[in-house]
Amino acid sequence: MRRRNPPLACRFSAAAFALVPLSISAMLLFTSAVAQQKSVVLELDHVSICGANLDSLRQAFTDVGLTPDFGGPHGNGVTHMAAVGFDDGTYIELIAPVKAGVTAGSAWAKFMGEDAVTCAWAVGTNVLLQEVDRLKKAGIVVANPEPGSRKRPDGMSVEWTTADVGSSTPGAVLPFIIEDRTPRAWRVQTSAAVQGAPVSGVENIILGVSNLDAAIAMFRKAYGWTEPLIENQKDWGRMAYFPGEPVILVSGAGWISERISKFGESPVAILLAARDFPAAVKKYKLSGPKTWFGQKVAWFDAGKLKGVRLGVIGQ
Repeated sequence: MRRRNPPLACRFSAAAFALVPLSISAMLLFTSAVAQQKSVVLELDHVSICGANLDSLRQAFTDVGLTPDFGGPHGNGVTHMAAVGFDDGTYIELIAPVKAGVTAGSAWAKFMGEDAVTCAWAVGTNVLLQEVDRLKKAGIVVANPEPGSRKRPDGMSVEWTTADVGSSTPGAVLPFIIEDRTPRAWRVQTSAAVQGAPVSGVENIILGVSNLDAAIAMFRKAYGWTEPLIENQKDWGRMAYFPGEPVILVSGAGWISERISKFGESPVAILLAARDFPAAVKKYKLSGPKTWFGQKVAWFDAGKLKGVRLGVIGQ
């Protein structure tokens, strides 16, 4: 489903405009209307999985062939992380409290009482303030940007700025935005376990929502997207996919409703991009191949991942 499709250009007839002289004010209105019709292409940065114990999370991913790299403690002094970095630059972040049970001060505290819960996603940018301004003008709630940091095991400080989008937990539905203040390569590199592997990166985040139509409208308002593709999947429910974008919305299945009751609308699954789907199925012993939006999807053993639904999508 990747790489992101560029937005379709709007077409206008020059001959039609030649019939009526445009005043400066009318020209400005026309320019504004065109600008508002532009579609924003999201570049997925990373997805986060929260848990009560980082060592336990790391072992679970190691057991399925995705050994993470320890990344060190965050600047908040509350959490630390490990990451599975992929060839395309995206990564899976595993995040847990430094001290068992001490989660106050983390935006994802409610997720850390569990062994493992997919909790957030982020998109990257190098023009964060412009994107914050654009979202606000579109009528989307955006928090003021905040600095963040992490101390790597080698002592190097990694720094970034983030802006939370929407009114829910950061990255739970609309992605939070991250912009690096230090080189991005300091924040993540390809993990040895997946260098040249049949999976190349995080392709899609699957969001469990209460009202699919309302969620579709919110994403279209935020990013100027066209109508998504819709299909129904057994054991999942009604799904919406915006071609070329990293998000799939889903609503309907009983287990999704139960999860929403407990955690609110939030990510329920992650799909990795397959550069070689049959090889990925074989290497990771994936199960349940299905077809979603014309692509094959198969799944890691959720039991080994402490309930995390992690899949692979490709041809």
